[in-house]
Amino acid sequence: MNEFNEYVRECFSTVGDIAIKSMMGGYLVYFNGKLIGDICNNELFLKRTPTSDRLLADSELRYPYEGSKTLMHVFDKFEDANLIVGLLGGMYTELPEKKPKKAK
Repeated sequence: MNEFNEYVRECFSTVGDIAIKSMMGGYLVYFNGKLIGDICNNELFLKRTPTSDRLLADSELRYPYEGSKTLMHVFDKFEDANLIVGLLGGMYTELPEKKPKKAK
């Protein structure tokens, strides 16, 4: 894991459990078990929810990787602890629960 990933984990872990998992050349970011975004090329992309759309209205919307079908917020306000608390709390309530794995 690289320095940027550790920085994201450090900034966000004050709010809850952050897991960053390698996936297809990038990384998936989970907050308390829910997928909240991606890290691609040392940039954090957060999913769009009513909370992220409201709190990150001035952030750039971009596709995190070539072939992605999902526009996401580019997040770069790591020094704003109050924003992070409100953002992650709101996103957590709005994002779906993790789907249980199907029995084989």
